[in-house]
Amino acid sequence: MIYQQAVTQPKKMLNNLKNFLNEAAEVAESKSFERDNFLQIRLAPDQFNLLRQIQTTCDTAKLTAARLAGVEAPSHPDTETTWDELLTRIQSVIDYLDTLEEAQFEDAETRWIELPFMKGKKVAGLDYMIEFGTPNLYFHITSAYAILRSNGVKLGKIPFIGSMNMVDA
Repeated sequence: MIYQQAVTQPKKMLNNLKNFLNEAAEVAESKSFERDNFLQIRLAPDQFNLLRQIQTTCDTAKLTAARLAGVEAPSHPDTETTWDELLTRIQSVIDYLDTLEEAQFEDAETRWIELPFMKGKKVAGLDYMIEFGTPNLYFHITSAYAILRSNGVKLGKIPFIGSMNMVDA
């Protein structure tokens, strides 16, 4: 189950994020302004702008999965400045997540995770996933969603949640 939470669900949310950006691009085109203008918008002066929210969403997805799988994550040096570069980064992280196999997560729940920003501390994999990885992913993707929504992009709950694996009853 941790594989689904660390790989499958973040991939779905990254694809949803790409859809948000496609909707925003359509809004920009319909109003004759450059879509890159969205990238510097932030919800509050002390919060990340859209560009950084997307970079952090990507980092959270790849780093959480890599740490739980016990492998090194690819480097993304945060050099994106354009819409297309961000879309490429999102796809790069999706492609990376596609390389991870469920077997790599066998001991993930009990694997000790050391975080670079918590020197001298460690956390069990399951706690890391529940207490940091998942909430951090959703915080930043929700912030990106809110920036776009508050600036005229017609997004609702269904585009955020995305599709479900429904079957006939």
